[in-house]
Amino acid sequence: MSNPTGDFIWYELMTTDPDGAAAFYGPVVGWTIGRADPAAGDLDYRMIGRSDGGHAGGVLGLTDAMCEGGAHPCWLGYIHVADVDAAASAITAKGGKVMMPATDIAVGRIAMVTDPQGAPFYLMTPIPPPGMEDTRSDVFSVDQPQHIRWNELSTTDPDAAVAFYTSQFGWAQEGQMDMGDMGAYRFIQHDGVGLGAIMPKMPEMPVSLWSYYIGVDDINRAAETVAQLGGRILFGPMEIPGGEFALNGVDPQGAAFGLVGPGRK
Repeated sequence: MSNPTGDFIWYELMTTDPDGAAAFYGPVVGWTIGRADPAAGDLDYRMIGRSDGGHAGGVLGLTDAMCEGGAHPCWLGYIHVADVDAAASAITAKGGKVMMPATDIAVGRIAMVTDPQGAPFYLMTPIPPPGMEDTRSDVFSVDQPQHIRWNELSTTDPDAAVAFYTSQFGWAQEGQMDMGDMGAYRFIQHDGVGLGAIMPKMPEMPVSLWSYYIGVDDINRAAETVAQLGGRILFGPMEIPGGEFALNGVDPQGAAFGLVGPGRK
């Protein structure tokens, strides 16, 4: 894969009801979430299809055993690394934790880890299909609907988080926005592209966590659809720098998500 180390190359919704997730995100975002992928074996794993024919990520159906082990509905991002085992070791050396040890799957090697403040994410070294070694993941886009457009970390220690991610993945941190009593909203970049931001965790958030903002074609239409289909809007839609709008919500199964896009003129 031609993505540089440190890119977000995949996003995954873990949910107790994949069919319910398909019925929700389809109308809200425009995605198509099909049936379980036979290549995943006993797992209920489904690909998220975009209307342009590409993929936006995957959906993992949580089993009772997974939930009993502590899993719950949420979105997780996958960060590209050259060597999953080495990256996991480096993360634990800096105070992070390994939640799922390095494992080989059909499309590569993965591990689930947390940063030192406890925010979880995946590491991945993908194996492209033969003849497609130069394939580049496009699940993240700064401006396109039906892609993840913004990656936002809410953390108990923003200074430590900036130091951790810049040292582990080659990210940069340039620029910030003053949020008053809420602290600084610090912008993060990778390979010259704005990835998102790191901010202080708000008191109502129980733990440090990454939030992912999905691009939509019309934030007002999307917000109305969220409410109609049993989701909850926590904040927004609110105008953001550049003139677009964003909101934070929870899907019917309990996974938190963000949306970003233009408003009606």
